[in-house]
Amino acid sequence: MKPENILLDSDGHIAVTDFGLCKEGFEEKAFSFCGTVEYMAPEVVNRRGHDFTADWWSYGVLMYEMLTGRLPFQGEDRKETMNQILKAKLSMPHYLSPEAQALLRALFKRNPSNRLGSGENGISDIKNHPFFATIDWNKLLKKQIVPPFQPTVVADDAFHFDTEYTSRTPKDSPAVPASAATHELFRGFSYVAPLLTQEAEAATVTATAPEISPAVGSSRQIKTRGKNNNKTGNFVQEYEMMEKIGHGSYSVCRRCVHRGTRVEYAVKIVDRNKRDSEEEVQILLRYGQHPNIISLRDMFEEEDKVYLVFELMRGGELLDKILRQKFFSEREARAVMEKVTNVVKYLHQNGVVHRLVAR
Repeated sequence: MKPENILLDSDGHIAVTDFGLCKEGFEEKAFSFCGTVEYMAPEVVNRRGHDFTADWWSYGVLMYEMLTGRLPFQGEDRKETMNQILKAKLSMPHYLSPEAQALLRALFKRNPSNRLGSGENGISDIKNHPFFATIDWNKLLKKQIVPPFQPTVVADDAFHFDTEYTSRTPKDSPAVPASAATHELFRGFSYVAPLLTQEAEAATVTATAPEISPAVGSSRQIKTRGKNNNKTGNFVQEYEMMEKIGHGSYSVCRRCVHRGTRVEYAVKIVDRNKRDSEEEVQILLRYGQHPNIISLRDMFEEEDKVYLVFELMRGGELLDKILRQKFFSEREARAVMEKVTNVVKYLHQNGVVHRLVAR
């Protein structure tokens, strides 16, 4: 799991994001080759087929990067990096504790069947490792353990986002202004934005497996937790588009503000010509109730774009925290890895491989 896919809220709790390259519902192995090569497991690199255990290799890369400030396998180019993943000896810094070294060596087994987490006990072997000996996993899941660091959240909401994006001049959304007589069309009608009632109902309605079904028009109907949210307008009618805060190979992330509530969110704008986001949405709707998985709040579909509206994680990316701090103490890394462990366990139990290398 690479640190760009782990976001921090204002209290320091994490949320895993970017499910665009997840694989769900396979019985044996997957053979696709996708993502950031430095985080790929050997069985993904050599394309011999991979399963859930590929996530535990990426999990080890994340832990190594937090503890050392560098990647375990990284060459001058993509080809050399792949060769190192397949053949190079792991360099283990002497200052790491015996427990940390033992856990990393167990995760970096090139034979997936020998990798920690692949046995009959699954994730229990990882949770019971001496590196995590001091953890109360139930309190961790309930966010009752104070995070080891708290992001500095200031008046500038974009403080933790890369200046590559925040230094640009914001542009107004290309919405068509309403005419002076537009309000006459809706005389006698009342409207309550679905967003205002969705969260209140979520606390009382029993969670059921959500599904997405086509709706009339250019938008999509989201059916979740027994409630239908019909999107008959476009994104800019409900949200103000703000500055760019990130990007990937097929999507752009921007801060946005709900016009009715003035609550801030993050919107992921997916180019439909490059990526079909339906599987990502399905996974987020089914499993987004986990406290450490990013929450999908809204969705709009246009002919060439899909707008996915998420909670805004004001703490920014874990990667930025690593770059500023150079590397984490074992206590800090342990706190993050414990939460990531719970997320990966939850996904695997539900038949989802994150393939934690999505770009």
